[in-house]
Amino acid sequence: MAMNRSATLVFQLSTGREARPLPGAGITLHSRDTGRSVSFVTDASGRTPPIRVCAPPREESLDPSFSGVPYSLYDAHIEADGFVPVTIRGIQSFAGEESVVPLGMDPQPLGRDREEERVFDIPENGLLTTPERQPEGPGPEDDVPQGRVLTEVYIPRYITVHLGAPSNASAQNVTVDFAYYIKNVASSEIYPSWPENAIRANIYAQISFALNRIFTEWYPSRGYSFNITNNTGYDQYYVPGRNIFTNISRIVDEIFTSYIRRPGALNPLFAEYCNGSSVSCSGLSQWGTVSLAQQGYTPLSILRYFYGNVELVQARQVRNIESSYPGSSLSMGSRGAAVRTIQRQLQRIRRNYPAIPGLSVDGVFGSDTRAAVIAFQRIFNLTQDGIVGRGTWNRISNIYVAVTRLAELGGESEPLPDNRPSGVIRQGDRGSTVRLAQYFLRVIANYYNSVRPIAIDGIFGADTKNAVTDFQKRFNLSADGIIGPATWNSLYNVFLGIANTSGLVVPYPGTLLREGSRGDNVRLMQEYLRAIGQRYPIPWLAVDGIFGSGTRQAVIAFQRLSGLTQDGIIGRNTWDQIVATRLLI
Repeated sequence: MAMNRSATLVFQLSTGREARPLPGAGITLHSRDTGRSVSFVTDASGRTPPIRVCAPPREESLDPSFSGVPYSLYDAHIEADGFVPVTIRGIQSFAGEESVVPLGMDPQPLGRDREEERVFDIPENGLLTTPERQPEGPGPEDDVPQGRVLTEVYIPRYITVHLGAPSNASAQNVTVDFAYYIKNVASSEIYPSWPENAIRANIYAQISFALNRIFTEWYPSRGYSFNITNNTGYDQYYVPGRNIFTNISRIVDEIFTSYIRRPGALNPLFAEYCNGSSVSCSGLSQWGTVSLAQQGYTPLSILRYFYGNVELVQARQVRNIESSYPGSSLSMGSRGAAVRTIQRQLQRIRRNYPAIPGLSVDGVFGSDTRAAVIAFQRIFNLTQDGIVGRGTWNRISNIYVAVTRLAELGGESEPLPDNRPSGVIRQGDRGSTVRLAQYFLRVIANYYNSVRPIAIDGIFGADTKNAVTDFQKRFNLSADGIIGPATWNSLYNVFLGIANTSGLVVPYPGTLLREGSRGDNVRLMQEYLRAIGQRYPIPWLAVDGIFGSGTRQAVIAFQRLSGLTQDGIIGRNTWDQIVATRLLI
């Protein structure tokens, strides 16, 4: 029998939690087996072309007695102007399967906080290595801590994952999209070559496990600032930076709003499981799902085989998602409000992803809508059938939320003060300085998943303290949740790096910038003019936060190009025009 030895790998780079693609990034892929390297550049959608790679025989990944590694290993180095370089070691490729590296790139901070490189190590034997869980880790499904406030099951927009054992206070937290979290866990814990019904059964268990942690507030009720850990002695295996298998991704997009529970119960089942080879447990056996699927068991019958009488239910609420799936797929000839919703969302997404063709928002699913759907499906690794089923609907909704959330940051903008705050703020403080810090943190959270999103209300509460602690851990500061001089300095530099790479709309500060001015507003305008000068004839200028003669000449050149008064002074009109031009670069 011929053995399939070919696999496919795609890199998909973005920033702002997938809200903006990252074109023109350079990627070098290195094979550990052959020692050869190849290079690629991302297109307008932030993607590489499909890369054909070799892998061990597919049959090895279907044999529970096979003791070797049934996948090939690759390393990658990624660089893009203005962003922190990334190295990923241990990308896994299975014969007959496509996988995607969905990498959110971090903008390079300005000033002395510049970073050299981020490194992600994917454990070589990361799949199917779930050890026996710690006795104090999981609880029975009916063990709901006192003080729980949740009264219904919902699918969160984000989940905060602690990258270590619960007691490891130095470990970072990452706050990631819930559907992506499930894709990552499934890609880390099971094989993509397994029968689909086995994959689905495992994913339902993983969703329910995570939702039980959220519903019971298992960790927050114990004083922790996260929802779940990635330590398999307690929870599920989330691996930062890993590649996601396309078939797993498509299944998750379809079913991530479903979970299992006991009939009559409210809470999601605490769906304990183990690999079933090196470790046995009273719950689901991951390898056992394979043999049952091969015998014709459905996903639900597999789950009932291991958990007894359970049912599959759909969560009624998905947090921060505008509308829910209408219940049936949309295709050529469909009409109505649901079609209009998809058209409007695709039209907005198109502003960030120009490879999606234009379409009319008229509630009629015609050829232009189908072409836009197919383009979206190609960009986001869905089946390219031009039909909006549950998976495509959910993915469109998620990306729409991402792009609109990023755009709304401009409406929340706080002008940069002439001088950086030099004082100290902490939990319990209120006022405009707290609002400025919250605005910085909210912007940063959209570009760094190591910082959780927060509200901007001018009140330094527990959520703000947790976000500050996240930020401090990410940038190697003392993680005390207090904003002092070192944290202020780092917040400013990281924010300015984002503004420089993204064209973030920073409002006019209210004071003229002219020769002799100094500070972060001058530095930001210098960065913008340097970027604009790559396309238009503007003299080179130093980026030092000092408005000298070189900056004045660059401002005059920009004003001449823009038809503004050529006085070399940055007032409101010149500021707004510089920002608007930078957005187009």
